[in-house]
Amino acid sequence: QVQLVESGGGLVQAGGSLRLSCAASGRSINSYYMGWFRQAPGEEREFVAAVSWLARYTYYTDSVKGRFTISRDNAKNTVYLQMNSLKPEDTAVYYCAADPSSGYYYASSYNYWGRGTQVTVSS
Repeated sequence: QVQLVESGGGLVQAGGSLRLSCAASGRSINSYYMGWFRQAPGEEREFVAAVSWLARYTYYTDSVKGRFTISRDNAKNTVYLQMNSLKPEDTAVYYCAADPSSGYYYASSYNYWGRGTQVTVSS
């Protein structure tokens, strides 16, 4: 079992930055793809970014490309999401996820989830 705990969320003005962290425990995440998802009120959970085992490959949804960067430190068992140039439409609860069974893009594919961290971007 893997436990995931997100941190780093908060309230920020449009144009600002936040860095989310996802600390894993229970077992090493070295062999897992890792993903970040977000869910706004009344909306479905949507894919934000994913990173391969050794961070050789990264993937982003179009709306965050060029603004967000996913990274990982396997020695610390931690994944990060650096978010720059934040917009009000980025407001959501952000979730970390691990070990997709099939396809990094689909929330239903992931086997482990954190409880989320709130990100609020004011205009």
